[in-house]
Amino acid sequence: MYGWRTRLGAVVPSSNTTVEGEFTTYAPEGVSVHAARMPLESVTPDELDAMADAAVDCADRLSHADVDVVAYACTTGSLLHGPGFDRELELSLAEAAGVPAVATALSVKRALHVLGAERLGVVTPYTEELNQRETDYLESAGYDVITLDGLGIESNTEIGEQTPENAYRQTRMCLDTAPEVDAVFVSCTNYRTLPMIERFERDCDVPVVTSNGATLWDALQRADVSTADIPGRFTSARHGGLV
Repeated sequence: MYGWRTRLGAVVPSSNTTVEGEFTTYAPEGVSVHAARMPLESVTPDELDAMADAAVDCADRLSHADVDVVAYACTTGSLLHGPGFDRELELSLAEAAGVPAVATALSVKRALHVLGAERLGVVTPYTEELNQRETDYLESAGYDVITLDGLGIESNTEIGEQTPENAYRQTRMCLDTAPEVDAVFVSCTNYRTLPMIERFERDCDVPVVTSNGATLWDALQRADVSTADIPGRFTSARHGGLV
């Protein structure tokens, strides 16, 4: 029986090719992943804004599969409208699905809070406009973005074609410019990152939070499932005092 432990519903952009693979690979035994898709091809503010209108309908349809928790798995889509929108999104999805819900942007903040991180290096595949919105979001939450490196990619399918090795090299270069950071945040749920986290943390002795790692960790906590198998130092850190 699939999902005998937990059924995890994921609300993802239609062009995302990474979430289901990473969630399924790194979810603990007995956790099944069930996705509903919102229309998005290019990672631009206009398309992200239009995509958000479909999120509640997706959560409602996931309730037909009797999921136990819903994850809105899109970073920029959950921070696009600044502080407060992330929490409103979680509440709307929870109401539609009738189960707890998490949104990636808030999941990332919760993971950084567990680490006690304040000074961040940020790595993204995004264009400059979205990088600025992400910086504004993190700084409004009290984080100091010391350095940010973006790839300037707009096509979401092209983001999904980037490899974990690409993510490792980009993260390493970001850290080289600001070795004083407390943690590195690698943004975007379509950027394949989970396979490189443990290698990077061993090589560089700096914790890494990724969009998919934080979202999966946060969703499973809401479902009372152990998160010990998810890559990332924050998954074994102190779990109390989450924002």
